[in-house]
Amino acid sequence: MSLNGQSVVVVGGASGVGFAVAATALGEGAKVTIGSSQAANVEAAVGRLGEGASGFTVDVNDEASVAGFFARVGPFDHLVFTAGDWAGNMFAPARDIDLEAAKANLGVRFWGALAAIKHGLKTLAENGSITLTGGMLAHRPMKGAPVVTAIAGAIEFLTLGLAVDLAPVRVNAVCLGLVLTEHTKTMPAPMLQAMTARQPLPRGGDPAEAAEAYLYLMRAGYTTGQVLRVDGGGSAV
Repeated sequence: MSLNGQSVVVVGGASGVGFAVAATALGEGAKVTIGSSQAANVEAAVGRLGEGASGFTVDVNDEASVAGFFARVGPFDHLVFTAGDWAGNMFAPARDIDLEAAKANLGVRFWGALAAIKHGLKTLAENGSITLTGGMLAHRPMKGAPVVTAIAGAIEFLTLGLAVDLAPVRVNAVCLGLVLTEHTKTMPAPMLQAMTARQPLPRGGDPAEAAEAYLYLMRAGYTTGQVLRVDGGGSAV
């Protein structure tokens, strides 16, 4: 399936993996609309993406904002959700969890995704696709990260449920390992090296490499209910 002439919406598309997905889809001939919470970031990203790109602000924690965003977008073919909230301490052992911060993280990554799907379905093509974003902690938990692990797992089970519920709309997810986005690049180099040293490909991924998985799932007309791992082989060892 070609993306040429199709319309792709990327919620979370102003930076990181979402921006890479938007740029790669444009390169395939698609029209792209990005959504993010900060107007300045949306404007800057649209400027970097160039012709064929547009964008609007959206607060995925506010259902009215999500509904308004998709009303402005109009009909489209593919929805990609990469939005995440890095505020607060997501990595904490159970005894030290800030419950309000944990709820906020789940709000963006899970409930925000569900809000985008609910309102995006109003104008999504009947043979369109939805691609969500999870993480490898769902499969390889580590100490001090129960909340992040639970969120990643919830996205995968949401994907399975939606694939059945929304058929023939296809619903899949990309399960990301360490990707070197603007945020992760601020982490200390020794920490990044320790996180990837045992992988068959012992490095972090480039956002453009991760974006290829989303493009595949948009194009793959006989693929639904699947979770595609992009982790440098980390899940194999």
